Amino acid sequence: MSHSFYDRMWAEAQRALDDLLEDEVPPTACPPQRDHQQVFQTVAGFYLRYLQIFRALEAVYDQIVHPQKRRAVRLVLDGVMGRLLELKNEMVELEASEFHYFDDMLQDLKMTPEDLEVPIPRYFARERMKALKERDKMLEQILVKRGQTIPEPVRVQPMTTERAVQVIQVSERARQGRLRALFMKQITQQDRRRRSHEGCGLSMPNPQLAATLIQKVWRGYRQRKKTSKERLEEMIFLGMVEPRRLTPSDAERQAGQVEGLRQQTQEQNEAEYQQALVTIKESVQLVDGPDMKAALQDQIRQWFLECRDATGTFPDFPSAEDGGSASIFAQKTPEQVAVELEEREKKKSKRKTEKSTGNEKKDEKKKEKKGKAKGPGGAESSEGWKMRPSGFLHTVSEGSRLYREVWQARDESHNFPQRFDPQLVREEKRREVEEEVRVQVDEIMKQELKTLKLVVDRDKGMKKKSKKPLKKKKKKGKKKKKKKEKDLTADRSIESLYEELALDGILVRPRNIRLSAYLGESCYLGSSLRQAAVEPMPSLGDVRQLVTLYGVLPLGSRSVHERGPLIRSLLLAGPAGVGKKTLLHALCTESGASLFQLSCSTLAGRYPGRGGLQLLLNMVLKVARQLQPSVIWIEDAEKTFYKKVPKTERELEPRRLKKYLPKLVRSIRAEDRILLLGTSRRPFDADHKALCKVYKKILLIPRPDYASRLVLWRELLIMTGAQLDPTLDLSSLAKVTDGYTPGHMLQAAQSVLSARRLGQQVRRPLTASELLRPLARHDPVYKEEEEAFKAWYSRTPLGRRRARAAHMFQQAAGPITAKMKTGKELKTTQQGQGEKTGRRLHQSQRR
Repeated sequence: MSHSFYDRMWAEAQRALDDLLEDEVPPTACPPQRDHQQVFQTVAGFYLRYLQIFRALEAVYDQIVHPQKRRAVRLVLDGVMGRLLELKNEMVELEASEFHYFDDMLQDLKMTPEDLEVPIPRYFARERMKALKERDKMLEQILVKRGQTIPEPVRVQPMTTERAVQVIQVSERARQGRLRALFMKQITQQDRRRRSHEGCGLSMPNPQLAATLIQKVWRGYRQRKKTSKERLEEMIFLGMVEPRRLTPSDAERQAGQVEGLRQQTQEQNEAEYQQALVTIKESVQLVDGPDMKAALQDQIRQWFLECRDATGTFPDFPSAEDGGSASIFAQKTPEQVAVELEEREKKKSKRKTEKSTGNEKKDEKKKEKKGKAKGPGGAESSEGWKMRPSGFLHTVSEGSRLYREVWQARDESHNFPQRFDPQLVREEKRREVEEEVRVQVDEIMKQELKTLKLVVDRDKGMKKKSKKPLKKKKKKGKKKKKKKEKDLTADRSIESLYEELALDGILVRPRNIRLSAYLGESCYLGSSLRQAAVEPMPSLGDVRQLVTLYGVLPLGSRSVHERGPLIRSLLLAGPAGVGKKTLLHALCTESGASLFQLSCSTLAGRYPGRGGLQLLLNMVLKVARQLQPSVIWIEDAEKTFYKKVPKTERELEPRRLKKYLPKLVRSIRAEDRILLLGTSRRPFDADHKALCKVYKKILLIPRPDYASRLVLWRELLIMTGAQLDPTLDLSSLAKVTDGYTPGHMLQAAQSVLSARRLGQQVRRPLTASELLRPLARHDPVYKEEEEAFKAWYSRTPLGRRRARAAHMFQQAAGPITAKMKTGKELKTTQQGQGEKTGRRLHQSQRR
């Protein structure tokens, strides 16, 4: 595709963004609204429109080769990503739920369910490719130096002599049985031929009869083949059978090669652009620098004289905080500048009086807030809901303005290779040189102004006395703000800390897994079920999207993490085999993050005592900030918050980190791209309050639904080398395997599809019954376990808010036939259900 295609895509995305910015009223101008359902529809519409723009801009930024255009697209792309997260946060506050469903809005916006997938910018991993290779190389060298290797050795189980003889006997008997069966098959075929020959009773061959027999056989074969082909086409058309995957065409191969060449062109154009930035700036400094300096000095001297003539005294030189000499040349007269300086002094004096009255007003507001009842979405029910101010709308509007002024009407027909524009670079570097020269001239003119005042005004002593107390106050304020944590490893280098953590197994290399490998469909009937007062269970596709929003985008983009909603911790809870570790490693792969493991099994016997644990956390935070983005992983997060430690796990000391994890989470700042991620199979065994205090975002991963199971079976079988024949009824297989997790399905596919079975697919196609046999050896996710997870999640802060919102919705809908329970009764019943189901599960696992 030529660059004009991506220019058109960029133009269409910018037009859609301008229309969206016109529709999105600023929060200050928007009055509070009380209809939460209507507000959610508005916010969800904005979210879906931003998502479409995000998808288009990501494709443009990945393929466009012009270096200056890529920077303009990147500015808007980061702003759209951040705004997307802000709108997601608003929807969570409105609905009191992490999962939202838009099946009722897709038709209005002409979108498909595939358009709801949040894309992962490909530049995340590409920009960190060199750093990741160096990190892996360093990790490999450290482990090899100590006699270790990164891949774990295959464990060979010892076999006794009796077991070996038994295995050999079984194999030999099976071989003899196969030979005997082949021999008997040949004998029966010979008997069948002899009987058919005797039954004809023809001594001489009849050519006409032979031709008729051949035609009969051939026509029957051709008709059966035609019928099966038509039936297969009909099933494919109806969507009952997946079409066979063909090899990629020549056009697809060529498109892939073009994408690779475009990336090489991007690197070449970027290298030329970076070199031009240096050379053009040097030329501007040499040619235009002296003239800029002389012109600035003349203008400032003229301003000195004009102020002297207008006010009778020389003015004070503007400070660096006010902009220096740049504030002088804002097309203002000396009288206006003097008035502004007087107003600033008056404002400073008023601040002291406002402090005392401000404290009284704050106390009154707090009392008013306590008396008001809050609605289901966290907003005050009496005032209504109002959207919070955004930190990215200014960035998005600035990027749109830049596109309109610079790139919209620019003729690029002569620039077919899409190299940088020297004129734009010169204008940019001229502004930079002007700023540098202005700072130098400000220092010179300050000294010149002092000498003028000494000669004419003679008030240097008065100025110094008035400035001394101001400087002292500033210093005192700075001293109060500076509170740094103690660095327990100040005498050690980052390399030594990195090596120690790698050797102890705390710093590990994540597996190379893409988030797209976490298979699952979205929930297509979520909004319909909620309208019928039924809370739907989230699907695996919805979980994948939330991991992208809460983990990949903030860790991959620095600006999004610093200015967007801060997410310090995330908990993935669900039954064994639903893919929690797969999501963890995919998150690290997509964002290029370093992985630190702080599980109780990893820390057993290491860093004993309170001092050792504090030293470890200090080391982890220090190295994580140096290697950011970073993910701190705690496997079996419920063990850290055990109510009562089992006897079999007392040696591991699982509750060592319980007191230190809240401090660790609080120490993560907005500029630190660090995420604490926990995975849990039995979260109902933990102290609920302590667990929810550490993990603010909690995602419940359920067993896969029918649509996800159908996709999982199809993709897993293809991945393991199976040929999907029409005789393999995947729909029935997905229906029968309700309750089984993706881990169970993968184990079943790998156990059935051995190398020998793959070779037999032509003669003996794969059937669903073969896959059901290995699944029968595993226990599915029973209803009791699923209810235990639901009851536990309903006790989380967001789950309680969701329950209150549903209760208020039912009350507003009309009279309720069933007897409603109070909040305390609901809490006790949920706790009782969770404890009962937990006991049943524990007893079943013991058995």
